[in-house]
Amino acid sequence: MGHVYFVRHGQTVWNVENKICGATDIALTELGHQQAIETGKTILEQGIKADEILYSPLVRAKDTALHISEMTGIPAREEPRLKEQNFGKYESTARDGEKFQEAKKQFVCRYEGGESMLHLAQRIYNLLDEVKASDKTYILVAHNGIARVVQSYFHEMTNEEYAAFGVKNCAVVEYQW
Repeated sequence: MGHVYFVRHGQTVWNVENKICGATDIALTELGHQQAIETGKTILEQGIKADEILYSPLVRAKDTALHISEMTGIPAREEPRLKEQNFGKYESTARDGEKFQEAKKQFVCRYEGGESMLHLAQRIYNLLDEVKASDKTYILVAHNGIARVVQSYFHEMTNEEYAAFGVKNCAVVEYQW
């Protein structure tokens, strides 16, 4: 039975400010860097073995992945498909904003200037299909929007469950094929 692990990046300033980061390149806070280092230690302590870390090209995920790689010795490589969903006009707005919460339920529609949930799911599902076929174990370091899609690949979810699903900063989630 194969495994894949998902890790959300460490804390960013916009996480603290309750803003949507999306495809905007926002750096980690000092706490975010510490969280990433601690996650690397946790992976070692739990004996998690992986062939490679794949990470989003956005700096918050890249820095998280590189900290984990330094702590564990697992090689890391950028994977462009792990880039967070482009939330268009909602980027930098409140994550719990009423209009954004309604827009998140519209899977087919693109956010104005952004990307639809279906387009996001296509690129992540394609990546997961490739990971599964590889017979290797990967740690994917990415974003909360990506976490939703990964969860939906492995588990049935209602639209409401999908929209509400989230992973805490630097949490490690294991999935099995």
